[in-house]
Amino acid sequence: MKTAASPASCRPDPDQNRAVVAIPRSPRLLETLLVNLDGVVYRCRDDAQWTMEFVSEGCLALTGYLPEDLLLNQRLSFLELTHPEDRTLVRNHVDACMRERRRIDIEYRIVRADGAVRWVWERGVGIYNANGQVEAIEGFLQDVTERKEAAQALQEAERRYRSIFENAIEGVFQTTPDGTYIAVNPALARIYGYHSPEDLIVGLRDISHQLYVEPERRQEFMRLMEEQGSVSNFESRVYRRDGEIIWISENARAVYDEAGKLSCYEGTVEAITERKAHEAEMRHQATHDALTGLPNRNMLHEHLQRALRVARQKGALTAVAFVDLDQFKFINDSLGHQVGDELLKTVAQRLQACLREADMVARQGGDEFVLVLQNQTEGEAGIAEVMQRILAAVARPWQAGDREFQVTASIGVSRYPADGKDVESLLKHADSAMYRAKEQGRNNFQFFAPWMDSQVSNRLEMLINLRRALDQDEFKLYYQPKLSLQDGRLIGAEALIRWESPQQGMVPPDRFIPFAEEAGLIVPIGEWVLRTACRQNQAWQQAGLPPIPVAVNLSPRQLNQSLPDFVAGVLAQSGLAASWLELEITENVVMKDAEKSVATLHALKRLGLQISVDDFGTGYSSLSYLRRFPVDALKIDKSFVRDIVRDADSAAIVKAIISLAHILNLRVIAEGVEDEEQHAFLKENACDEVQGYYFGKPMEVAVFTAWMSEQAQAGQVLSCK
Repeated sequence: MKTAASPASCRPDPDQNRAVVAIPRSPRLLETLLVNLDGVVYRCRDDAQWTMEFVSEGCLALTGYLPEDLLLNQRLSFLELTHPEDRTLVRNHVDACMRERRRIDIEYRIVRADGAVRWVWERGVGIYNANGQVEAIEGFLQDVTERKEAAQALQEAERRYRSIFENAIEGVFQTTPDGTYIAVNPALARIYGYHSPEDLIVGLRDISHQLYVEPERRQEFMRLMEEQGSVSNFESRVYRRDGEIIWISENARAVYDEAGKLSCYEGTVEAITERKAHEAEMRHQATHDALTGLPNRNMLHEHLQRALRVARQKGALTAVAFVDLDQFKFINDSLGHQVGDELLKTVAQRLQACLREADMVARQGGDEFVLVLQNQTEGEAGIAEVMQRILAAVARPWQAGDREFQVTASIGVSRYPADGKDVESLLKHADSAMYRAKEQGRNNFQFFAPWMDSQVSNRLEMLINLRRALDQDEFKLYYQPKLSLQDGRLIGAEALIRWESPQQGMVPPDRFIPFAEEAGLIVPIGEWVLRTACRQNQAWQQAGLPPIPVAVNLSPRQLNQSLPDFVAGVLAQSGLAASWLELEITENVVMKDAEKSVATLHALKRLGLQISVDDFGTGYSSLSYLRRFPVDALKIDKSFVRDIVRDADSAAIVKAIISLAHILNLRVIAEGVEDEEQHAFLKENACDEVQGYYFGKPMEVAVFTAWMSEQAQAGQVLSCK
């Protein structure tokens, strides 16, 4: 029967342990370990070639060479296996380790049999003899290419990130949730006016109070972060270090740690001051007139709508005044757009000076301005007082270069709520009242009255029909003969425009010409008259009729520097010789800007045509200028001719004009001759030419052609000058 062993019998036998250590191992076991080891075990000499004495089976997988290729340098040495660029590095490291009896621990490159470069990690020790000399080196090589490449890729990524961070043109930041900067890049330091990122971090410790102009923007930033975790295009005004205020746009997000706790905010900052200034400029341009700086039509409508809402709430009187400059088109055309622009800027300043801060003056377009007068507590009397002040201010003389000018205005006023309860009605009715002011002689103001609407409708219909008439060839030219007082023969004709309207029938010029002037159609109509008259005169000559000069009236707006070139082109196109064209220009037109008129008239005269001054005696001619004008004839206005028999003053004026003209070697033409008494008076006082109903009414082309043919057959046409 077995008994339990005593404690002493359970202790291990030291001899038994020694027996286990001494158990012989099979050489096959070591071979298996070396074959399965992921790397190369070696033993080499410490010579110039590191001659291998032992190389394990892992050599083929690592280097592409068999172990025997390296053994005793049979095919190549270990030194040759090492990448050429790394040999010195490895040699120096191994030599140092051997001298200092340290372990070899180094990474370097080798070149495989197939030419591929691989990274290896070598660890080894020196084997020393009894004399302390290196007998051999034993070690292990392991392929670390993947790890090395991963580390290099990480380093490159970090380098690139650092480069982007350092060189970005946008500011990049990290901040603590309580508003302290953790990291910033140089761009952010520049944006905020600091010398370096370090200066910014040290100097800007309280974002909420040191940075934002409006602290509530920081509060809004924090609110969005809490709700959304990010902000995009968050625009704010901030202080730079020197106190300058700039605009920035931020994009940022909240960053959380692994536990889900808010770690920091990170994002980018872009300086957008220039963009904001550009946007403000674009908004200003969209709502203000470029020339005068006044609110434009768009802003006027918005302002007037707000004013009407306030007026409805308070029950207050609001007035809209439509201001139109008198004769501005003439000034603009005769003196040039630069002078016209200066006039508009001057008027804009004067209008602003007449109003309160709560009121508005806007430029409607052209020479039209609109005033909005809010909360008129004194009623129409107060409005009238403002209008009188404006009329006086506009009419003050103004200087353009070394010349002084004066312009007046016509004003129409509509009132809320009596004349309209919306923007469109008030503007329309103020416009109607303004036209009434012009009809009343200009330089005055008129309050709107309901009966004015019908007048505006008629005027608008006239303007629409006029535009259609030009497109659909509804205009006709009639011709009135001019006769020589000496022998009664036909000496010329005047081309007179008529409008054959499908709706209104034959419309005389005095009814539609003012509307054509107003609508800006007088220039194309005048050009049509000139072309048509020249073509017709050439056609008469080609038909064998005796050549006579045909006179064409020029609108004030046609008398500009481009007129000579236009007339020359018309003559060339029609084939008419310039000597058979006469241009009639009113006295007031040439005297408005005599210096420019002289230059233009000389250019026309060089073409070879004739020039006469129409309506002479009704204007304010200067004899000195009249002497300088290259004109051929003076045409006495029919208002004087009508009364020459019954009115001594008219007779004296006519005699004086005839005498003056002959002194200046000019022909004299009397128009509006309607009876024998007038004819006899003019003949007795040596007038040269006449025209009027007494000799022949204006005739359409076919009738005038037949009449002139009869006169030619009777020898009653004087075709020479």
